[in-house]
Amino acid sequence: METKKKDIRALTKEQLRDFFVSQGDKAFRGNQVYEWLWQKSAHSFEAMTNISKETRQMLEDNFVINHIWVDQMQRSSDGTIKNAVRLHDGLVVESVLIPTETRTTACVSSQVGCSLDCRFCATARLKRMRNLNPDEIYDQVVAIDNESRLYFDRPLSNIVFMGMGEPLMNYNNVLQAIEKITSPEGLGMSPKRITLSTSGVPKMIRKMADEEVKFKLAVSLHSAIDEVRTSIMPFNATFPLKDLREALEYWYSKTKNRITYEYVVWQGINDTQEAVDALVRFCKFAPSKVNLIEYNPIDDGEFQQASETALKMYQDTLEKNGITVTVRRSRGKDIDAACGQLANKQ
Repeated sequence: METKKKDIRALTKEQLRDFFVSQGDKAFRGNQVYEWLWQKSAHSFEAMTNISKETRQMLEDNFVINHIWVDQMQRSSDGTIKNAVRLHDGLVVESVLIPTETRTTACVSSQVGCSLDCRFCATARLKRMRNLNPDEIYDQVVAIDNESRLYFDRPLSNIVFMGMGEPLMNYNNVLQAIEKITSPEGLGMSPKRITLSTSGVPKMIRKMADEEVKFKLAVSLHSAIDEVRTSIMPFNATFPLKDLREALEYWYSKTKNRITYEYVVWQGINDTQEAVDALVRFCKFAPSKVNLIEYNPIDDGEFQQASETALKMYQDTLEKNGITVTVRRSRGKDIDAACGQLANKQ
């Protein structure tokens, strides 16, 4: 019976060094292989050209590299690229490249499906099948960096964890992936160019603050009134706004990083003055900014984008209260690559 080979990228550098010593080889060989895996993103042992044929064969006999591959790529009329990414076990997630004049941003997934149940999001309708491993998250970034260089002639500049899944429900793997992405032994990107977007898991926000992470935090808020938020994001009943607010206050006290609130205004749900006033109060306890996001319908018509008048009311009220606000127009809508649309058609 064939024993299942271990994914070599699950090993630390020390474990790789130890493995080579156990095979009667030099420990530094482990460093070489580690560099091929993480700095050079090698997808096969064959590619490791400064390692002898015998050693490559020995690696082949003992390990696999469970890399992703881009199964399907769609390009939007606005330049946005959406990848359907196939994983080694046949499951599929989606990631997106969003270009602007000055930068390219990778929007990456952290779970197959999602652990949460937001009613306005296509991904939430898929059950969570599994968490992504650190290397599967890392691979999405490498693929988008390659596309950015190929189509826009520049390296990837920013990463947002806003794809499929709730990153804080896959905490350890997401943090390990970020460690590899930011490490000089990996992709060497600055953590300040990475934003983790969460629907708000208070305990994990506190844990991140305690670990003094250097990346930015965004919270999908959409309402600062408990009953309204629970009606659109049912898990809010378990993690109410009071707990979220205390966790975010703690986050700011530890990291001194301001918080971004992602906020969609829907017709008949949160397009009232009362809703804006509640948001203003929620923004006051720690430095923050608000991104008002254009809503992208997901076919059933239950949620509708609010009027321009309502958006203007939000903008004016927030600005009047000294809160930075940006209106984000969606990108990639024609290929279902916009916020909330991922996995809509899979």
